[in-house]
Amino acid sequence: MPDLPDLGPRGEGWVALQLALLAVIAVAGPVTGAFGSGPLEMAAALTGVSLLGAGTALGVRGAIDLRDALTPLPHPRHDAELIEDGVYARARHPIYGGLIVAALGWAVLWASPTSLLLAGGLAIFFRLKSAREERWLLERFPGYAAYRQRTHRFLPLP
Repeated sequence: MPDLPDLGPRGEGWVALQLALLAVIAVAGPVTGAFGSGPLEMAAALTGVSLLGAGTALGVRGAIDLRDALTPLPHPRHDAELIEDGVYARARHPIYGGLIVAALGWAVLWASPTSLLLAGGLAIFFRLKSAREERWLLERFPGYAAYRQRTHRFLPLP
């Protein structure tokens, strides 16, 4: 992957872009969606709510498991330790994974093709942001390369 920009000393620009993209997804659902009341729409709504809940649960679990290392910025804190337990034993970026799943759920809930495309864009964005973040993590933590080899990027898959 090509060298990605820092977008600030600790990656502040990445966070600003992330917040803007999440806001657009949130608004696009109800504005562009075709929420209905038929059986297909109800099945989509249930699926959307399930994905939204699963994504939220994964993101919250990731935030809890990070403990004192939690920061909204992609650059690791100077006093942070590499977290390899909890959900981080299976996924390196579960908060990003949770946000992707929740955005997908939001799009399905509202039956919004626009939000669905934006959720795909969010996945691409987090792929790029996580690649930039992992370069900093490789510099900061000697064991990160081995950790990266044994874990998934976003979801704690078997």
